Amino acid sequence: MSSDVGSAAPTQQPELKRALGPKLLLLFIVGDILGTGVYALTGDVAAEVGGAAWAPFLVAFSVATLTAFSYLELVTKYPQAAGAALYTHKAFGVHFFTFLVAFAVMSSGITSASTASKFFAENLAVVLDFEAGSTAVMVVALVFMAIIALVNLRGVSESVKVNVVLTLVELTGLLIVILIGFYAMSQGNVDFSRVVVFDTAEDRSTFVAVTAATSLAFFAMVGFEDSVNMAEETHDPSRHFPRVMLTGLGLTAFVYVLVSVAAVAVVPVGVLADSETPLLEVVRAGAPGLPMDTLYPLISMFAVANTALINMLMASRLIYGMARQDVLPRSLGSVLPHRRTPWAAIVFVTVIAFGLIIGVTQLMGEDTVTALGGTTALLLLGVFAIVNVACLVLKRSHHVRHEHFHAPVVIPVLGAVTCAFLVGPWTDRDPVQYTIAGWLLGLGVVLWVVTWLINRGGRAKKTGFRDVDQISR
Repeated sequence: MSSDVGSAAPTQQPELKRALGPKLLLLFIVGDILGTGVYALTGDVAAEVGGAAWAPFLVAFSVATLTAFSYLELVTKYPQAAGAALYTHKAFGVHFFTFLVAFAVMSSGITSASTASKFFAENLAVVLDFEAGSTAVMVVALVFMAIIALVNLRGVSESVKVNVVLTLVELTGLLIVILIGFYAMSQGNVDFSRVVVFDTAEDRSTFVAVTAATSLAFFAMVGFEDSVNMAEETHDPSRHFPRVMLTGLGLTAFVYVLVSVAAVAVVPVGVLADSETPLLEVVRAGAPGLPMDTLYPLISMFAVANTALINMLMASRLIYGMARQDVLPRSLGSVLPHRRTPWAAIVFVTVIAFGLIIGVTQLMGEDTVTALGGTTALLLLGVFAIVNVACLVLKRSHHVRHEHFHAPVVIPVLGAVTCAFLVGPWTDRDPVQYTIAGWLLGLGVVLWVVTWLINRGGRAKKTGFRDVDQISR
């Protein structure tokens, strides 16, 4: 069953300007993938599998690439800025299911931004050189998230030119680690024997350990899916998207593998696993003469600040869009009259982020970053499994007249299976991640029911999407 919601009546609004060529699109994709994941979780991945920390990043890259093929077919088939929600609705036509997918994407943005804010606070403690307990770090994370909300309220939008600068800063931080790894190697201060060692807990097999680490490392690979929201602003998306997205994924995977190899070769796994700023440990150990104790945490903070801002912008935009579609209470679509920013949606997502930071910190303490990052990966893996299935359904049920990318049938099948596998409890994923994801989706269900009651009691409007391809605007 398919539904062409969004392709019905044309609107009077002008089309978006197609300003992105292949180079800018590549920088956008690379910049969206780089960020909090590799900076914050390299030590946690190493803790799961030992010195072979590169292996989970490679497996995560493989899973992401399978799903990227499905996204490429769908974004070139439907070059509209709505992503997973649009593809889900066209494939299944069930409004509530479409809403859950959109809400899961929104929730992943909040958990990702919350992860970034916690890691930002930990790096700030390093920059200011003070011993901060979990409560102090939590307070700094909350203040940082409030600042993000204020910036969001002033009307900051995704500027590709700004993204280019931030991408270069993020990439510079990772290249520093790689170059220091080469320098330490030239000085004979590395131990490459650690790089091929799988060191797991006695009660876990290597397969289970790699699977658990992959479900965590996947957080470092997400972001490529956001690029589909730029489809309407890209020159000839059917021709450029496939080559650019796969190139972006390949480049980031290559950088991640080099970073993880350099990290383990320079610093013992135990030190990486115990550190809140693992890549800084690599810089300190590999080039002790460089004055990087302040500079490198600043680079890390800059990288994760970008992650937080982009994700909160995305989350608030989705809430605003769903409120305008009458699948969330209309009050969440309120806009500041002068700034023209969706203040109610921004406040809503910020309050959720506050609750996550406080609640998960109280529950998990120093493991907050791992819990929130893992929840982000969990939510998106679920969405990706659905997108892969939607790709298979739309291959058979819906055809378009223009040329578009075709993924071989076996690829979305493998993508759906691998993503669904990584969602399951057999990955030895921390149960708290399911709890966090469950509470977030449960909140979405409650809001849907409230909206249904309001619509039913008011103008007797049907609760459902009128125009799915408009929800991300």
